[in-house]
Amino acid sequence: MDFNSTVKGSLLEGFYPEGWDFEKIDACCANAPETITERQSFWHKDFQPLPCRDVAEFDVKMGHEIANEIKKAGERGEKIVFILPVGPMGMYKWAVYFLKEWNVSCKHVWCFNMDEWADAEGNTITGEASFQSAMENAFYNPLGELTVPVDHRNFATKDNLPTYEGKIKALKAEGAKLVLVFGIGRMCHIAFWEPHFGSEFATDAEWLKQTHRIGAKLHPLTIEQNALTSFKSRTSLVPCRANTMGPGLMFAADYIIGGADGALGRGMQWQGMSLWMTLRYGPTRFITSSYIPTLPGKLFFLEELAGPLVPEAN
Repeated sequence: MDFNSTVKGSLLEGFYPEGWDFEKIDACCANAPETITERQSFWHKDFQPLPCRDVAEFDVKMGHEIANEIKKAGERGEKIVFILPVGPMGMYKWAVYFLKEWNVSCKHVWCFNMDEWADAEGNTITGEASFQSAMENAFYNPLGELTVPVDHRNFATKDNLPTYEGKIKALKAEGAKLVLVFGIGRMCHIAFWEPHFGSEFATDAEWLKQTHRIGAKLHPLTIEQNALTSFKSRTSLVPCRANTMGPGLMFAADYIIGGADGALGRGMQWQGMSLWMTLRYGPTRFITSSYIPTLPGKLFFLEELAGPLVPEAN
């Protein structure tokens, strides 16, 4: 008795995105934990999934990777562009640490936050709960005089988000490297580009051209993920929409730095299935993160997310 044998006629019939094959998802999750880094035919030759023992190791390695990309671009005398998430967050304190330790200025850095809480019209949230505030407190302000110039920082407001494409194209035309930093959502979203958007497009090629969405409708499980991980379980505080980048910008990256750290303690977690789907399902517009392995770069993940993804004996 499992999901597939009981879903018909239940409240979950039709709840998950079109295109989600739960038999295939279950097969992805049934692989032995030690096989999670085995290369797949659809992976980019320079894509690497890298296990971390704990969150401390995870945060340091992601932070070092971000800081090192900034340092190397500065040494080359080149501009560098980052697409940045608010989640995971622990890497930013280490990026700050390394940049200050190396005395590396971020004057050559441009940053584009990938999303922001919003209403149906795209008006964005303000105050401490906003992604802008989180970025300023975690990354920009702690860097002090080494920080990213204010006019190089971009946040996903309804007026600014549509300008991202032109700004990024102009910077890449000047030789800037585009780096995508990301986490993977419970619904396998990157940014807030949700998997149910896939049903709006006839082909993956059309889906891959989409650069952004204003006031995007978030999946109920995305709301619950954020209630648990960011709002201390208080669903009533979580906005149901967001402004978000799309695959047309994110998957144009020259390099990726990703993270999956969704462990909850006491042996529980929320991100194992999403991680296995990302690495094994194969590219499809119905699973946004399934395109991640097709790009060069690194995906850091907590070892325990590899499983085994089965209930523990009492």
